[in-house]
Amino acid sequence: MRKIAVLLFALLTGTLQSRAQVRVAVLAGGHYSDVIEENNLPNWNDIKSGYEGRIGFHTGFLADIPFSPRSKIFFQPGVIYYNKGRKFSQRFDPPVGTVISQKNTQYINYIDIPLNLVLKMGKKTKFIIGGGPFGSFFFSGKETSQTVQNNGVTDLDENEDLSVGNQPGQYRTYNYGVNGLLGLEFRGFFITANYSRGLNDFYESTSYTGSFRHQVIGGTLGVFLGKPVKLEKKITDKDKDGLPDDKDNCPEEAGTAATNGCPDKDADGIADKEDGCPDVSGLARYKGCPVPDTDKDGLNDEVDKCPAVFGVARYDGCPVPDRDNDGVNDEEDKCPGVKGLKEKNGCPPDEVKKEFVERVNYAAKRIQFHLGAATLLPQSIPVLDEVARILKENPDLKLSIEGHTSGDGIYEANMKLSQQRAEKVKAYLEGKGVSSGRLSAKGYGPDRPVSKGSSPAEKAKNRRVELKLSY
Repeated sequence: MRKIAVLLFALLTGTLQSRAQVRVAVLAGGHYSDVIEENNLPNWNDIKSGYEGRIGFHTGFLADIPFSPRSKIFFQPGVIYYNKGRKFSQRFDPPVGTVISQKNTQYINYIDIPLNLVLKMGKKTKFIIGGGPFGSFFFSGKETSQTVQNNGVTDLDENEDLSVGNQPGQYRTYNYGVNGLLGLEFRGFFITANYSRGLNDFYESTSYTGSFRHQVIGGTLGVFLGKPVKLEKKITDKDKDGLPDDKDNCPEEAGTAATNGCPDKDADGIADKEDGCPDVSGLARYKGCPVPDTDKDGLNDEVDKCPAVFGVARYDGCPVPDRDNDGVNDEEDKCPGVKGLKEKNGCPPDEVKKEFVERVNYAAKRIQFHLGAATLLPQSIPVLDEVARILKENPDLKLSIEGHTSGDGIYEANMKLSQQRAEKVKAYLEGKGVSSGRLSAKGYGPDRPVSKGSSPAEKAKNRRVELKLSY
């Protein structure tokens, strides 16, 4: 993408210097967008038939720039708002638990910036064909989830504040891909058929591994505004330093050819506006500053093997090592090769008492929830109180809470339910005075069954919460 953008910028610059006739058009149209998904789900062939695309619209502007007065090839950069995404629906007959149907939408809106090369053939009515790369920037979006129960109750969740970033469950800020167009231009209007395909994943699932890429096909109607604008190159030298303004990086301040027309107070060959230390002579690789000592440990970064971390000279500027990563450095660690505790001078703790493990395992088998929900049943309260008592009486202990389900129903729903149940147990223990730093909650859905049987009794064994003690 970067190489293509540099090439197109060079072509555009050359065009503007050749007194090109530039036109601007406003455009709008409709399209059908969907998502090309590939994943590792074993039941994907059964699920994907429930997905379908989204009907949307697009609108924006583009510039129409020829490469010469008689050129048939035009550069058409644009800025266009696009609806993209997909929707999902599934009906369960017979119902899965109490659920008879489910509908989801994943609607995302983008600002696309296509950089197309277009060939025009003909005189009054021109046949046009073209394509090129595009960049796409996240603008807004909305997710919905609707579940209908067999008792007629409908649960609807909406999220219009989508998380953006590079983590699972987040949408990527920037996407890129390729697009093409085919159509006609006549009397200041044009009409085209368009296709685009994303080349990177715009999203990452929280529950399984897969790739998610946009695909759009549609039509566009556009109209050119006003008359073409003639661009002419005028050479001036405002600061009278001998460099024309189009080659002068500081056209209003006198400078030298060595610094592309910019001032250089410390005479280190780096223009003041780009010099991080304009009053002190420095090096170009440090933006005009002397060799830095980022961590202020007395060793400059070029000899410091850990330039961003305060260290000591005997370890070449790095901190005293901690080989076992237990927070106790090797010079103070009595067990430097084994991960341990600070209060035991870096040595590992004793094993968790068998008595505690058995009491907690006994409690875990008696934790119960409402069917298909993350609501604790009353009989779960006494056993969780017992777990809280063990943890409060033994402040060195930590607890890992794991939620599990059977394989019935939708995979994503099972993953979500198991996570919610694990977090519900964690929240209850926190409410009983157990520090959240000693607790962790993780839902595994149907991924770790204890029984592979198909009878109701065997499936019930897989619906469980496990509690694991550690130091």
